[in-house]
Amino acid sequence: MPDHQMPPIDHALIARALEEDIGFGDITTLCTVPAERTLTATLISRQQGMIAGLSIAAAVFHAVDAALHIETLVTDGTMVAPDARIARIQGNARSILTAERTALNFLGRLSGIATLTARCVAAIAGTQAAIIDTRKTTPGLRALEKYAVRVGGGRNHRFGLDDGILIKDNHIAAAGGIGPAVAGARQGAPHLLKIEVECETLDEVRQALAAGADVILLDNMNVEQQREAVALIRQHDPRILIEASGSIGTDPARLAAVAATGVDFISLGALTHSAPNFDLSLECSD
Repeated sequence: MPDHQMPPIDHALIARALEEDIGFGDITTLCTVPAERTLTATLISRQQGMIAGLSIAAAVFHAVDAALHIETLVTDGTMVAPDARIARIQGNARSILTAERTALNFLGRLSGIATLTARCVAAIAGTQAAIIDTRKTTPGLRALEKYAVRVGGGRNHRFGLDDGILIKDNHIAAAGGIGPAVAGARQGAPHLLKIEVECETLDEVRQALAAGADVILLDNMNVEQQREAVALIRQHDPRILIEASGSIGTDPARLAAVAATGVDFISLGALTHSAPNFDLSLECSD
């Protein structure tokens, strides 16, 4: 999926999110706001960061009331300052207030991921490494969260278990070793799929090289171990791709040090499982 291409709007997901929030009705709004009342609402950022998810936020408002007029004032991928105007919504006051929280939840979640990703990408600028995500996503939100990673300048790892081979420690244990695991993958998988093997030690790296792995994941290694592993792999076959993962975190200095070892990818579960929510608010006026 190309960068910045929003995945198709999942209307069933929006419907579930609204049902979760509204239940049998927005009691507060129904009791306090006249049915005919109209408003203009402005969506405002409360922090510096990168916006992602405007389309799904707009879809939430339209799911509540198709007659609402929504004007986006920035685009996904825009770096905004505190108090920046993000979008304007005009129409029935009850509809705007009922949709508000669900729309902001989606937009805050995705903008938080994009903002954290952009910071991590900036930390390794000038190196050959790329920041990539993992499958540590919120159930049901994977396509959206991985989209937000792309908006932030990161790249996507596997979308699911069916689009890539990553042989991890438990596969290795169940298969009886790295050699048998790679041999089984080579025999059973389509020839166009690369085979990646997770290695925790230099000895496991050597086993993966001997088995013919296409990609080697350096798991939970310190920087010195990563540097040694990269040298070993490059000497064996410079075409092999190298991924660093595990206990890396999002500290810029740590990311820069890992990137400097010469790895091709740094995968960070934190991009999606630990990104702080982006602070947004909706302010209404006549």
